[in-house]
Amino acid sequence: MPTIRFITTDVFTGVRFGGNQLAVIPDAQGIPEELLLPIAREFNYSETTFVYPPEQPGHTRRVRIFTPGGEVPFAGHPTIGTAIVLAVTGEISAWDGEARIMLEETVGPVPVVIRGVHAGGGWAQLSAAKMPELGPPVPSRSMLAKMLGLVTDDIMATSERPQAVSCGLPFLIVPLTSIKAVSHARVNLERWEETLANAWASMIWVYAADPETAERHYRARMFAPGISVPEDPATGSAGVTFAGYLAARARTRTGTLAWTIDQGVEMGRPSRLEIEADKADGAITALRVGGQAVLVSEGTMGF
Repeated sequence: MPTIRFITTDVFTGVRFGGNQLAVIPDAQGIPEELLLPIAREFNYSETTFVYPPEQPGHTRRVRIFTPGGEVPFAGHPTIGTAIVLAVTGEISAWDGEARIMLEETVGPVPVVIRGVHAGGGWAQLSAAKMPELGPPVPSRSMLAKMLGLVTDDIMATSERPQAVSCGLPFLIVPLTSIKAVSHARVNLERWEETLANAWASMIWVYAADPETAERHYRARMFAPGISVPEDPATGSAGVTFAGYLAARARTRTGTLAWTIDQGVEMGRPSRLEIEADKADGAITALRVGGQAVLVSEGTMGF
């Protein structure tokens, strides 16, 4: 029976059993196409990555990303986690200070910087392949509140307002008035199906400023029932999109802006995402998300 090697890692955390779980298949050559989704479903993590040789000269690897619901063109924690796994296992060289690699994903080439590699993990940061794209108008605050089990006043209506945004994956960004509202949010599936199931952005990112921590610090949660992820403990693709959302509203016209996000708290898997945005004369020119990852397990699977 053929076997494949896998490595699991917790991403956007420096300790095991926190952050977002990821399964990495460092060499997916030879796995039949029809088995990729069943393998992802067997792990049943929010994502599993399958790594192949690059298709373009000068690139490092090609990476395909699967949720239990199917393949996605881009995702943050799988990109960060895969890069660190490849570095720790010696598949790529990143033990001497810093490494810069290019991962081919369906969304396009994704640059990744890797630092601080050690036997148990490391730190990495990706740059978004696409700048923010704004989606169509979103449901009203009252409709969103009902879908999230909240009251209308829990949803902000200032310059920070609900908006659909994509940097490769579309998210409906919903600003809430308090950390308490973030913790109380629950997706009503029936109302979600009525309002968002067929929308341009069906994945929901709720957030609020955290007044008890440093400035530019947020608490967030992400719900994606449409791809079989009821809630995600750490979502890099949403984080980098959120950086674009915040940068568009920032008064700074030129320079680098940085924020931190705590996610996964309500799930018992606390995660820390570090996001950045570059602006020049008011235009967003680059978006990044980074964080730590730790290796958890290694094994083989027959197919």
